[in-house]
Amino acid sequence: MTDSKLEFSYKPRELKQGVVANFPFKPKQLEDTHSHENLQSCGIYRLLPERMKREVEKNLHLLEYIHILPIDKIGIPRFAPKLDRKKHGDMDNPNLIYPADEQIYIHIYPDKNDVRNYYIPIEPTLLTGVEDLLKQVELKLVDYITDIEFDPEDEAVKTRILKDALKEICEIVDKTELAEYSIANDIQGKLSFAPSPKIKLGFLSKLFSKNGSSRIDKIYVTEQQYKALEYALIRDKIGLGVLEPYIRDKYIEDISCSGLGPIFIEHKIFKGLKSVIEFREEETLNKFIIKLAERIGKPVTYKDPIVDATLPDGSRINIVYGNDISKNGSNFTIRKFNETPFSVLQLIEFGSLDYMIAGYLWLLIGEGMSGFICGETASGKTTLLNAITAFIRPDAKVVTIEDTPELQVPHRNWTREVTRGSTRGGTLGEGSGSDVTMFDLLKAALRQRPNYILVGEIRGVEGNIAFQAMQTGHPVMSTFHAATVEKLIQRLTTEPISVPKTFIDNLNFVVIQSAVRRPDGKLVRRVLSVSEIIGYNPQKGGVSFIEVFQWDPVTDTHVFTGFGSSYLLEQKIATRLGIPPNKKKVIYQEVEKRAKILKKLHEEGVVDFYEFFRTLSKIQKSGLLNIKV
Repeated sequence: MTDSKLEFSYKPRELKQGVVANFPFKPKQLEDTHSHENLQSCGIYRLLPERMKREVEKNLHLLEYIHILPIDKIGIPRFAPKLDRKKHGDMDNPNLIYPADEQIYIHIYPDKNDVRNYYIPIEPTLLTGVEDLLKQVELKLVDYITDIEFDPEDEAVKTRILKDALKEICEIVDKTELAEYSIANDIQGKLSFAPSPKIKLGFLSKLFSKNGSSRIDKIYVTEQQYKALEYALIRDKIGLGVLEPYIRDKYIEDISCSGLGPIFIEHKIFKGLKSVIEFREEETLNKFIIKLAERIGKPVTYKDPIVDATLPDGSRINIVYGNDISKNGSNFTIRKFNETPFSVLQLIEFGSLDYMIAGYLWLLIGEGMSGFICGETASGKTTLLNAITAFIRPDAKVVTIEDTPELQVPHRNWTREVTRGSTRGGTLGEGSGSDVTMFDLLKAALRQRPNYILVGEIRGVEGNIAFQAMQTGHPVMSTFHAATVEKLIQRLTTEPISVPKTFIDNLNFVVIQSAVRRPDGKLVRRVLSVSEIIGYNPQKGGVSFIEVFQWDPVTDTHVFTGFGSSYLLEQKIATRLGIPPNKKKVIYQEVEKRAKILKKLHEEGVVDFYEFFRTLSKIQKSGLLNIKV
């Protein structure tokens, strides 16, 4: 930055990866650059609330972004250090900025003409002048890393090499010195920065050391510019480029590109959003897809156009390449991985279920009942299965079996198995061995003496083995694509799973989960019902089941319809707990007791997944759950 005025170029443009950034407003011209020294003279800075002032003092690119906004029309965006589902989720026209990490901010910008609002990443690279500096750094970077062989598996090593190289290339100077030192940048990079007319005659001697070596090969930057350059290098060379802000944002559930057009976001708080990042040309999209696939080590070609893989953070990515099999063009979908799963109490807070359902499941799972979580795609099946793993007895040995590792089990004695493919389909490369399927892993699990087997999703013949496991006394829980109990039974008893109807009663309970619309039009995830499987009825030629919990869409509440008539509670659980036949009704008091415990823990703020599990373990050990008849 120099004393001269610079136009802040923040308009629809083609980014480095060939992706267009198209903003929903006409950016204002930035009339002056910013430093920590001149903040108090900035009119907009003085208007900011104290919390946002602290943020722009830490990251000046946030202030420069606010400067180009049409604040005369939309006002200064609200700043939320942390998003809250209840507080922010119901905003009609959100105009809000929140941090995705220490350097990245997200602006949720309202669109009154569409159900999807805008999602705008605010990155350090938006800082004035950084784009030109980055071009110079990349030219010099070649000289520093040509002789270094990167380990493609070790991102920490690559990050360290890039950071070390940047230290060699750049020299940090004060804002007051930058005007003079920019002549060195201008000599080597032909930047748009005009040398200051105030440069003293003796300044050129600063560019040479005492032994006569040149210092012109250094790039002079401010501390803020240096941080932005470091961010950009790691993002583009190691991360996922323009997708990096979306990956780092913990509030995102899904990132999808359906072909030409914008990238779409499924947000935990603001639901469906559209990004300002767009693909406008097929060639650009294909190039990006190829680079993305190469970055994750799963090259995609016309011969092998489909890739399923796991990103370093555990997120799941699916890529489809070419318009011969995807008529809208190449596409990709990233399903984000939550490092810390939602706890049952958080799901209760969201309204997915209530304390009574949770208390009921706690009792069933603690006593080794087998169950399926069923529903359509993106209905929250895996989220619920993850949450209720905390109800498995703390001393249990748990084995999980998945195609893509998504389940997070809080137990220490946890064996995590993942399938392996022998072909290029996104799991392994050529020559890496034979297939290891869910069927194989389930058979192996039966020899590992587990107390509980969790299957990520049952789709095929592995379902038959799962029922054999149940029959031999190994409790199993899994997710399953089925919208109703009837559809579940139909799929289980026909090809390719082919479970005999007389075996179905090995499955004890079925939870139907769905994404539904409330009367106010908001899309929410709800447990629609919990049913108990009684068994095969030879007279009717079908499988009998009873619904014990039901969601009431009018009141958005759950009703314990099976209170006083539960088959599992009275015939299975009460018998296991040694409750006399004439006192079996006391089992319902146990469900109510556990519901009250969960409510008390919620009121005390014990909602973190792992803290919740540790607390349940203490409760179990204390003997509080012992039933007194």
